[in-house]
Amino acid sequence: MHPITRLFCASALVTCSTIVVANAADTGARTQWHQAIQSGYESLATDAAELATVATGYCNEPTPESRERLQSAWLDAFLAWQRVRYVNFGPVENSNLSWQFQFWPDPKNLVARKASYLLGTDEPVTDEVIEQSGVAVQGFPMVEYLLFDEQLNGSENALPATRNCEVLTAVTRHMSSNSRTLADNWTAFKPHYLETAQYRDATIKAGMTALEILEERRLAQPMGLRGNGKRNPYITDAWRSGNSLMGVEATIVGLQQQFLPGLATLLEAGGNLALAERIRHQFASVTENFPQAHVPVTNLLGDDSQFRLLQNLYVDVSQLTTLVNDEAAVALGVVRGFNSSDGD
Repeated sequence: MHPITRLFCASALVTCSTIVVANAADTGARTQWHQAIQSGYESLATDAAELATVATGYCNEPTPESRERLQSAWLDAFLAWQRVRYVNFGPVENSNLSWQFQFWPDPKNLVARKASYLLGTDEPVTDEVIEQSGVAVQGFPMVEYLLFDEQLNGSENALPATRNCEVLTAVTRHMSSNSRTLADNWTAFKPHYLETAQYRDATIKAGMTALEILEERRLAQPMGLRGNGKRNPYITDAWRSGNSLMGVEATIVGLQQQFLPGLATLLEAGGNLALAERIRHQFASVTENFPQAHVPVTNLLGDDSQFRLLQNLYVDVSQLTTLVNDEAAVALGVVRGFNSSDGD
């Protein structure tokens, strides 16, 4: 065989082997991602169903103990959503399910305005009314408003007032139904997800977008590092309950548990072992160095010594975002396009 021919054949074999390895890695990563997201959706469905049950139980027998169970059930379901919130494609796009679970950001306080309207009318609060009332009343922020809003809970209309309980139980039923539908639809989505190569990049971009939103909207803006430079806890999600930081932590943990393994599979298959390990290490640093997650962000923003905890968290998240959104994306050939976090 002519030397040039041998060289060409050898080069072709290497190219074919590389393609085979890359395809196997892509399939393996999507398999990991689908299973992990399925687990996340199942946890959400379980916790949302429990929330609906506990809400009904509280309204039937309102006691301090049942109120505590209700608030705990809301938090469990809310954190389950935060862990899988980064998924922005597939069944969660149907009927604006993501917005139905969490209407945020809410700069015009539409949740409170919609709640005031619902609580102030005599129309029976049926499942159909909740379905037709828009995303601002259909999810976690609405239930949080009923449970934790100081002005509402200081009035005679506070839970367990009959009207409030009607809204509470209808909304939690809606959330439970949606979460079960989402989990079932993700199961049915599996063949299409595994057989469609584009979902490799779609999943990576979902993780990238989630990190960008964490850095810019859920940390930098409330800290006054963006916009007008003023600290503002009221633009965080879950500010009424004081659980904004717990939500941030849950999102990081969700990405670490559900997104990172598939990402590492792709990076390592491409020979980027050191980068995969650096990203693992940075995820661990963010979770290990997390500030007191049970402290309302208002407390940290109002105290300069405590504010340093937020600053350290912001730096950790920024470094993680750079590793994933810049270095890993470049290594994997993922090109960022416009996304909903780029502007309203």
